[in-house]
Amino acid sequence: MNSALPRLLLALAYPWLAHAASTRGSNALAIVALADLALVILLDPLLRLRSWAWIGALLVALGLAGLALSAHALLPLLLVPVAVLAFIAWMFGRTLRAGRVPLISRIVAALEDKPATQLAPELQRYTRRLTAAWAGLLGTLALVNLLLALVAVPRGLLASVGFAAPWVVTETQWSWCANLLNYGLVVGFFVGEYLFRKRVFPGRYRNFIDFMRRMGSLGPAFWSTLLR
Repeated sequence: MNSALPRLLLALAYPWLAHAASTRGSNALAIVALADLALVILLDPLLRLRSWAWIGALLVALGLAGLALSAHALLPLLLVPVAVLAFIAWMFGRTLRAGRVPLISRIVAALEDKPATQLAPELQRYTRRLTAAWAGLLGTLALVNLLLALVAVPRGLLASVGFAAPWVVTETQWSWCANLLNYGLVVGFFVGEYLFRKRVFPGRYRNFIDFMRRMGSLGPAFWSTLLR
């Protein structure tokens, strides 16, 4: 069974579930949001009947059951955006090391069906800089989200250990940033970069829909190996 669409829907549902849990202070919704996130990660191997995935799902269920009985069910939601953004930033950044092909260069090379070394020199430079820009943007967002998670009240990281931050934001303000604004900034950067690239390298794509269609046509196998 193809898990791509269900995983996409689960991933799209997470920020709204997390936002609702945070703004309402609902432990139950927090557990639902965390279970949703676990399914995004585990759904494919679960459907493939991988034993490790079923064991992992059982451990997650037990952990969430224990968390539901505690006073800290909302606490993990503060760290999810930080962890996700930092991880993806690292995945972009690590491909900039000497001897490696920048991540965006690999995508563009796949779109053009040629090795990355055969991309035009100006395109190689551009895709390397774009990979660095993505790493910088996501890394900055991770740090901003960590800062907001620290100073959020009444259940932020510092407040949870009884430390009074020099300045604070409400959990609702934190949630709008962490669960919704992040995605808006990422989508805005993605669309804005496409429009800029279209001007710098004209004639490569007919329109944005054609660009997205070509990205999708690379197939699950390509995307599953891209970040390895």
